[in-house]
Amino acid sequence: MIPVTEFKQFTDHQPAFRVLKPWWDVFTDYLAIAMLMIGVFGCTLQVMQDKIICLPKRNSPHSLRPVQNQTRVNISSSPFVTPAALPLPRPSSHPSAEMKGLKTNLDLQQYSFINQMCYERALHWYAKYFPYLVLIHTLVFMLCSNFWFKFPGSSSKIEHFISILGKCFDSLWTTRALSEVSGENPEEKDSKSSQKSHQVKVTLGLSNSEGNLVKTQSLRSIPEKVVVEKPPVSALDKKEGEQAKALFEKVKKFRLHVEEGDLLYSMYVRQTIIKVIKFIFIIAYNSILVSKVNFTVDCEVNIQEMTGYCKFSCNHTMAHLFSKLSICYLCFVSVYGLTCLYTLYWLFYRSLKEYSFEYVRLETGIDDIPDVKNDFAFMLHLIDQYDPLYSKRFAVFLSEVSENKLKQLNLNNEWTPDKLRQRLQTNGQNRLELQLFMLSGLPDTVFELTELQSLKLEIINNVTIPATIVQLEDLQELSLYQCSVKIHSAALAFLKENLKVLRVKFDDIRELPQWLYGLKSLEELHLQGSLSPDLSKNITLESLRELKSLKVLYIKSNLTKIPPPIVETSSHLQTLCVQNDGTKLVMLNSLKKMINLTELELIHCDLERIPHAVFSLINLQELDLKENNLKSVEEIISFQHCRKLTCLKMWHNSITYIPEHIKKLSSLERLYFNHNKIEVLPSHLFLCNKLRSLDLGHNDIRFIPPEIGVLQSLQDFTITGNKVESLPDELYFCKKLKTLKIGKNNLSVLSPKIGNLAHLTVLELRGNHFDGLPAELGACRALKRSGLLVEDALFDVLPPGVREQMKME
Repeated sequence: MIPVTEFKQFTDHQPAFRVLKPWWDVFTDYLAIAMLMIGVFGCTLQVMQDKIICLPKRNSPHSLRPVQNQTRVNISSSPFVTPAALPLPRPSSHPSAEMKGLKTNLDLQQYSFINQMCYERALHWYAKYFPYLVLIHTLVFMLCSNFWFKFPGSSSKIEHFISILGKCFDSLWTTRALSEVSGENPEEKDSKSSQKSHQVKVTLGLSNSEGNLVKTQSLRSIPEKVVVEKPPVSALDKKEGEQAKALFEKVKKFRLHVEEGDLLYSMYVRQTIIKVIKFIFIIAYNSILVSKVNFTVDCEVNIQEMTGYCKFSCNHTMAHLFSKLSICYLCFVSVYGLTCLYTLYWLFYRSLKEYSFEYVRLETGIDDIPDVKNDFAFMLHLIDQYDPLYSKRFAVFLSEVSENKLKQLNLNNEWTPDKLRQRLQTNGQNRLELQLFMLSGLPDTVFELTELQSLKLEIINNVTIPATIVQLEDLQELSLYQCSVKIHSAALAFLKENLKVLRVKFDDIRELPQWLYGLKSLEELHLQGSLSPDLSKNITLESLRELKSLKVLYIKSNLTKIPPPIVETSSHLQTLCVQNDGTKLVMLNSLKKMINLTELELIHCDLERIPHAVFSLINLQELDLKENNLKSVEEIISFQHCRKLTCLKMWHNSITYIPEHIKKLSSLERLYFNHNKIEVLPSHLFLCNKLRSLDLGHNDIRFIPPEIGVLQSLQDFTITGNKVESLPDELYFCKKLKTLKIGKNNLSVLSPKIGNLAHLTVLELRGNHFDGLPAELGACRALKRSGLLVEDALFDVLPPGVREQMKME
């Protein structure tokens, strides 16, 4: 007999694939096994038992006489009498009674031959091949049901999906995410938790007053999520975190790959249609032919010469059983076909190429789980038929909130408070600063550094400023360079009261945080990024008006005019810097309204002349026109109306000369004309006798007028990178000089009068043609080796005493 286990390979696939077999596929598999058993049983009967038994018929009906008139045959004396031709013996009390029968003169071999001939010639083909048809049809059904698990194009996707699904289901992060992540705002969480605690207190109070029994009933009546407080979830260890992180990447790549087409859906629909067609075909021909299975069969074959007979009456021994099996088989096929019809209804009635996680979002509170489509959606629909819990746990790895939470836990593990403290340093504003660069998020451990004064974040995609920032009581400065920022309302309230300096660098105007306009204590705002030429479309008048404490505004962008919103801050703005990266700045008349400006910087704005609006800024103290296209500064005389102007920076331009009426700017203390094309210094320049710092470096100056000696307040003088061949002795009358830079000139001799500069701390001599240095350098008691910028060979020719003195700190 053929064991059923031989057909196990047709139905035994990987157990993990069960998640993609809905209840109807499982049901039809069992039906197929039942039909397979019918086929196997029928085939076994065909092999193990006689198929048909035939007896010959007399040619003449007159030869048929009653049994009592027929010739008696002694069984022992007639070898041609077969048991089939004999009647059953009657019970007799006489042991010597004789048995009687019909003599046919046929032996056993002839009967076997007759049986085979009648089986082949007379028996209907359906009665002969019924079990084999059942077996073949059942195998076709099984093949159609499992073909998409074996087809290369679909099996690869299914195996990959099953692998990822199992890992997501078993991942420790899945459980922790479902317990930690929620779509509620932290404020809502706080309010809800307070309401829950209040409900618990009320319930416990009732319980104490009504006895122990009432207490038990009350606690049971409270929802579990109210009574049971979730224990704090510990952070993932490094290995778990890396595994979960890898799963997020796998899910993303798999989703992109599978959502491209609908191969799985098409394969499933086609194999279901084939099964329905097969079902209709089987029902049609079986319903017609099942009546052809008869118990008795008349057989007429021309074998009279061999047997003496041509007509036979045959008994199909399995006809009765086959007729019952065929009816049973038709019932199974009918149920199978109806199930397939339901499957088709399900396939075409529902939109299976789109899958919504709406119920998961509502149940878990993870609001950002995206809906999916095509084959990805179809597989999730199938999983829901198996167990919706799989989709729920799998959805965790489609959520950016969940991924960010995981990254946050990993960050907290990697960046401990001790490690962050090692990165603390003092910035240019003398604040204790922490700089974080290109992280996946902002570690929560940052807010444990209570001594932090400045926080600088660069190229961090997901920055969430939580309420715990209130622990940083000394925080005054925040820098956000190409960071997308979300902020808790409690954190925003804290920043409104404490933040003094905000620096924002952005690529898109949409990255500019809108909450910055509510920082009422903000004193400095630095914006760096591409803005539209009309900034009024990006910053509303009302927004900047709210910054009542704003004193410094720095904008590095591509403006074509001073935006009106900035002009509206004129009542309290003191410093305005516009760095335009070469874009021409025009329409500067609005600057006249900003009368309270004390410092103005118009850098790289492609200015060809000094803007006339600047001359109206009567409170202006410092003007910086660096990196423009200035060639002439004849308008400089108009600065005499800016009586408070003390610093004028005309550096990095194309200025060829300094007009003589610069002497009118008697209030100047710092003047920068370096990196221009000046060849001659007018003597009137030195009538600005309040000058403390004069930078004329990197020009084409050959001669320094002796009138420089008039500048008795001069402390810093730079003439580096010119063509000066000698220094006037009057220079050494400026005894307050602390910094003298005369490098990269054509000087060959340094006057011994250098010793008169007792306060000198920095002396640059590199790039000249000195043969030696005067010993009088030793009289410059404040000058040390670190402040003497000269070639080592020249330093070594100084007297040993001078060298030792300079080396002493």
